Amino acid sequence: MTRILIFILSILFSFTVRGQSKHTINGYITDAQNGEELIGVTVYVNSLKTGTITNVYGFYSLSIPEGSYEITFSSVGYQPQVRQVNLTKDTELNVELTEEVTTIDEVVITDKALDANVSDVNMSRNEVDIKQVKKLPALFGEPDIIKAIQMMPGVVSAGEGTSSFFVRGGSADQNLILIDEAPVYDPSHLFGLFSVFNADVIKDSELYKGGIPARFGGRLSSILEVRTKDGNSKEFAGSAGIGTLASKVMLEGPIKKDKGSFIVSGRRSYVDVFLKAADEDNLVHFYDVNAKLNWKQNNKNRYFAAFYLGRDAFSFGDDFGFSWGNATGTFRWNHLFNDRLFSNTSLIASSFDYGLEITDPTSGLDWDSNLQEFSLKEDLNYFINPRNQLDFGYQVTYRRFSPGKIKPNSDKSIFSSLSLDEEYALDHALYLENQQKLTDRFTMVYGVRLSIFQSIGDDTVYEYEDPQDNINPTRIDSTSYDHFETIESYVYLEPRFSARYMLNPSSSLKISYNRMVQNTHLVAAGTVPIPFNTWSPSNRYLKPQIADQFAAGYFKNFSNNKYEVSVESYYKDIQNVTDFADNAQLFFNEDLSTEFRQGKSWSYGAEFMLRKNEGQLTGFLSYTWSKTERKVPGVNQDKSFLANYDRRHVFNMAATYDLNEKWSFGANFTYSTGRPITLPAGRYEYQDYQVDLITERNGYKLPNFHRMDLSATLTPRKNKDRKWKSNWVFSIYNVYSRKNPFTVYTRVESDDDGNVIDPNKKEARLISLFPILPSVTYNINF
Repeated sequence: MTRILIFILSILFSFTVRGQSKHTINGYITDAQNGEELIGVTVYVNSLKTGTITNVYGFYSLSIPEGSYEITFSSVGYQPQVRQVNLTKDTELNVELTEEVTTIDEVVITDKALDANVSDVNMSRNEVDIKQVKKLPALFGEPDIIKAIQMMPGVVSAGEGTSSFFVRGGSADQNLILIDEAPVYDPSHLFGLFSVFNADVIKDSELYKGGIPARFGGRLSSILEVRTKDGNSKEFAGSAGIGTLASKVMLEGPIKKDKGSFIVSGRRSYVDVFLKAADEDNLVHFYDVNAKLNWKQNNKNRYFAAFYLGRDAFSFGDDFGFSWGNATGTFRWNHLFNDRLFSNTSLIASSFDYGLEITDPTSGLDWDSNLQEFSLKEDLNYFINPRNQLDFGYQVTYRRFSPGKIKPNSDKSIFSSLSLDEEYALDHALYLENQQKLTDRFTMVYGVRLSIFQSIGDDTVYEYEDPQDNINPTRIDSTSYDHFETIESYVYLEPRFSARYMLNPSSSLKISYNRMVQNTHLVAAGTVPIPFNTWSPSNRYLKPQIADQFAAGYFKNFSNNKYEVSVESYYKDIQNVTDFADNAQLFFNEDLSTEFRQGKSWSYGAEFMLRKNEGQLTGFLSYTWSKTERKVPGVNQDKSFLANYDRRHVFNMAATYDLNEKWSFGANFTYSTGRPITLPAGRYEYQDYQVDLITERNGYKLPNFHRMDLSATLTPRKNKDRKWKSNWVFSIYNVYSRKNPFTVYTRVESDDDGNVIDPNKKEARLISLFPILPSVTYNINF
């Protein structure tokens, strides 16, 4: 390792020495209207035919020989600016770009370089344009980036009733979901009717499915990174919306003009208000709040503080209720050490919890579970020269897992207090990555991440006569560990590599490989992701999950980048994939370690994407063919079986049509083959009990899933003559009222009213959630 570091430092030194005859121009690119830093702006020196792009904080740095140059700053949707620069010394140049005024047949739906589909070295990555998402049909009029993500190639919705999704044969817990760098453990409101992301405050979002940058780790399948707006530093502004189920408001403005700003938003559903007015005892609601402050001390130091708080609550009369919620906080410091070295230092906190309350005098209880984590992260970008950019950094994360506590809420309750042991973990990571342009056609990104995980005390670890005996586990010994004393540690190298070769100006080939390691495991009782699942760290009995993924693709643009086509294939191999013994008892099991089973999983597939970027009609078509299997010792008689998130065929379509300045229309259609499910093949009698006979894990399949949504947006013409602007959004979710499967359960044969027909027979019952759901929303902006 020492030799590697010496070699890297010698390379950096040689680059620096050669660059001493050059000068560096750097700065921030912002939106002239609101002061927001712009991501991915192209900075191009015409005479040298070289350039760079701004990073995720809107910063650029370019080292070029002394001289006079014409430099172009350009980004889709903005008027390009050309600056004449006489470079005789290191120069700071900040630029504000003004939005283009486009006609109806010149609409562009993406906020990236026009040819990025072909020229960008990154593959298996989807950027979600929030402006386009707002035009598409939205359930109850609330734009949702999670539902847009679920329509990307290689991504499968977990189904109605959840905002979870599956990526390239991975389970829902293998996706890392970030808001302003803080992880969100459950992204849903109202069991998936809404997601936790308020579209009014989203600045940028990206989904990485492969070729994942070395700065990310901790999950196997994907990274969804969502960044919120910094707030308008020019003038006070805001927006509000009144919908069928929920309303929202957002306010933003300068703390000091061009120096600091704030943004705050809130949403709340009001189904419970209507139900109370109707004297209904069963109540349901959610709320969330986003807030952000930022302050620019000077061009070398900028500070940000971002917060999110969201909660869902259900109550069924005075007898029963449950709730869950996420809370995150991020403090960031952007610092420029010199003209080439940019730093982002972050302090991050995240908390997820859920609770259940039963108020019955004899069976009353309070049940709570939570997960908390705190991180320190340092990311650095070193702009070596126009052909090399080095990214490196360090992150340490402390996690506390509280799997469950039960408290009786009355003296008459049949329950007694019970608390499962808390678990603690430290996660360290060091990473180094270089993006190198070898020739005008060939570019590589290569790097490595060092993952160091520690399961730590305070905890007591039990030893078992047979750790795989989950029927009658027998403890034979135990060991107690003090605070922060290491119980078990795991160290892994995670290499990353991506490359792009330009075949010609409109087409390219790309390949990638990445290894990912995951040390947090979802302890799930069923196949549908719901908030009432708990998380566990890697430990003595639960090894880290490891995924190796290879991907290759062909990318082509047509008609001056009006159309984009891509074809990607992948193969993913996962070691130590976590499953559980048949008939496992996962909740409030003090011997949960005996339920763990770990084995292998493999997935492969092909993804196709066609996108139209310009004109009155814009949108995309995507199709994915894939297969995902598992083989876990002690499960399914040691035979391989389909994963419950296997979907052989998935087709999605999304389109918007701008009829004129007043009316625009949107449509979604999604189709996927049914997911595998485990059902009893029969029954047998054991000591006067009727027991289900399970012959095969995931041996049955649910019916196919498909749904169409439509929307229409009305923007009054009088908006042009006033500062306050408004529109009406009319949408229909599930137009033809398809009864899509949510899950299947078995019961004694009964009629529709629940009356038993034959106590000796069982039947399978299909549960579906949402029929046709029309909605209307009124939005204002000022």
